[in-house]
Amino acid sequence: MSTLVARPLPARRSSDQRHALVAVAHVRLMMLMLLIGAGFLLVIVRIALLGLLGSPAGAATLTVNPVVRADILDRNGQPLARTIEAWTIGVRPAELLGDRQGLADRLAAAMPEHDSAWYLQRLTMKAKFTYLDKHASPAMVNQIHALGEPGIVFAREPERLYPQSTMAAHALGYIGPTATDPNIMGRAGIERAFDTRLTDPRHRGEPIALSIDARVQTAMESELGRAMITFQAKAATGLVLDVHTGEVLAMVSLPVYNPNKLTGTTSDALRNNVTQSVYELGSTFKPITMATAIQSGTITSMARRFDATAPLKVGGFTIHDERGDPKRWLNIPETLIYSSNVATARIADELGKDKLSAMFTGMGFGERPSIELRERAGPIWPRYWGRTTVMTTAYGHGIAVTPLHLANAYATMVNGGIWRPTTLLKVAPGQAPAGRRVLSEATSARMRQLLRLVCLYGTGRKGDAPGYRVGGKTGTAEAASNGGYDHHRNVATFVAAFPMDAPRYVVLAMLDSPEGTRETAGWKTAAWNAAPVVGRVIARTGAILGVMPDARRDVDISDLRPMLTLVAGATPPSGAEEQ
Repeated sequence: MSTLVARPLPARRSSDQRHALVAVAHVRLMMLMLLIGAGFLLVIVRIALLGLLGSPAGAATLTVNPVVRADILDRNGQPLARTIEAWTIGVRPAELLGDRQGLADRLAAAMPEHDSAWYLQRLTMKAKFTYLDKHASPAMVNQIHALGEPGIVFAREPERLYPQSTMAAHALGYIGPTATDPNIMGRAGIERAFDTRLTDPRHRGEPIALSIDARVQTAMESELGRAMITFQAKAATGLVLDVHTGEVLAMVSLPVYNPNKLTGTTSDALRNNVTQSVYELGSTFKPITMATAIQSGTITSMARRFDATAPLKVGGFTIHDERGDPKRWLNIPETLIYSSNVATARIADELGKDKLSAMFTGMGFGERPSIELRERAGPIWPRYWGRTTVMTTAYGHGIAVTPLHLANAYATMVNGGIWRPTTLLKVAPGQAPAGRRVLSEATSARMRQLLRLVCLYGTGRKGDAPGYRVGGKTGTAEAASNGGYDHHRNVATFVAAFPMDAPRYVVLAMLDSPEGTRETAGWKTAAWNAAPVVGRVIARTGAILGVMPDARRDVDISDLRPMLTLVAGATPPSGAEEQ
C-alpha cells in the first residue's frame, strides 16, 4: 500500500508571481508619471500662452462666439481693415458683493473715460450683464481684476481695427449693430457689400484686395482737405480712376469719419458723397455734349462757328454767358475754352433730345453708378425733354448725377470710347471687363485734343501739372436748394485725365459751397479752387502711378491751334477765368 506525501510548491512558481506583480507595479507607476508629466506640461503651455498673449492672470472670463472677419488690403497689400483680439470688461450686477459706490469710484479712477456716476449706473442696473469697456488693454484687465470683485468678468472678443484711421473710410465702411438688429455686421462700404464673404469661415485668412492705392488716397485726402478748409466748403469729393480697368484708386468724401470710433459721428460725415449724393455739375457736361455732336455727325468741322454774340432766349427762359466772355461767334475749341453756355446750347439744339439723351444713357447717367457699394444714389433725370431742357442739360443744368458718374464718363471719353463699370476691387492684369463702346476711337482722340486745350488756354490752366499733359474741364453750378437754386452757393468741379497723349487716369475734385478768398480775389469758381487740387494730386502721384513727367511730349493739337483767336503761346483769354 502506497503512502501519499505532501510536497512543497516549486520555488520557481512563487518567483514568477512576484515578477508579475512587480511588472504591473512598474507599468502603473509609469502611467502615473506620464499623467503627472502631461499635467505639468499642460500647465506650462497654458502659462506660456497666457504670457505671450498678455492674458491677465486668474481673470474670470465670459464665453463668446467670435466671428472673425477677413482682412481688407489696398492694392499693394497694405492693411486697411483687420480683426484683432481685444479684452472686454463687463459686470454682472446681481453678483457684486462689495459697496457699489466705492467700486464705482475705483473704476472711475482706473478707467477715467467715464465718471463715477456712469459706473454706478452700470453697477446698479437690473440687466444680467453689461459692458464697462470693450477695448481694454491686458494691463487694464489686470488692474480691474485686482479689485477682487467676482461680479466683474472679462472676455477676449474679436475687434475690427482700421489701422489707417479715417483713410478711405467711405470705401471701407464700418461694422456694428443697429437699433433693430443687434448682430455685428457690415453697415456701409466694402464691409457691407462683402459682409458674407468677409465672415465666411471657408475664406478665413483670405483677405480682400481693393483697387485703392493708399499712397494716392492719402494725397487726394490731403489736398482736398486743405482746399475744403481754405475755401470753407461745406463738403468735398475726390476720385482717381483707372480709365482702362475702371479701378478706383482713390475715393474721398469730406467730412469724414473714423470707423474705429463712430460715437458722435454725424450723418453728413457718414454719407459717401462720391456715390450717394447727386449734383448738377455744370460745365463739366459740355465736353460730353461736344462728343455727342462729333460722334453723331452733327459737327463735322472744328472750325464751324456758333453765335454767342448775345444771350439766347428760348420761350420764357434766357441762356447767357458769364461776364467777360467774348460776345462773338465761337468755333468748337473756343466754345470749350471760353466755356460758352450760349454756343453749347445752340449745338444741343441741333442735336435734339434723342441723340443727347441716348449719349447720357450710354455714359451710365440713367441709372445708379456701377460699383460694388450698396450706398448708391440714382440720378435726377429730366421728366420732360423739351427744347429748353435739351439746351440746358447740355451744359449740366437740370440733370444731376454723382461724381462717380462724371468721372466714369470722362474715362470713356478719353480711353478710346469704351464705357466700363467702376470697381473697388483690384483687377488682375488682362481681366478688365470688356465694357461697351459708346464713342469711336476717332471721337475719343478728338476729345483728348479739346480737353487738353482747356488746360492750356482755358478754365483748366490751374489744374495742369507740368510734364503730365493734363486735359480736363471745369464746372461751376448753382447749388440746388429746396426745389430751386441757392444763388449764393455753388458746386465747383474739375475733372481731368492724364497723360493726354496716352490717357491712364481720371482725377476729379469737387467742392460744395466754397467761399472766395483774398488770394482768389473773391472768386469761388472751379478754376480757382477745384482745378488746383487736381493739379497738385497729379504732381504728387503721377510718378507713383508709373507716369513720368516729360515736357517734350504732348498730344498733337497742331490742327486746332490755328483756330484759336489768340496769339500762339500768349496769355489765355481773360473770360476763361470765370467758370
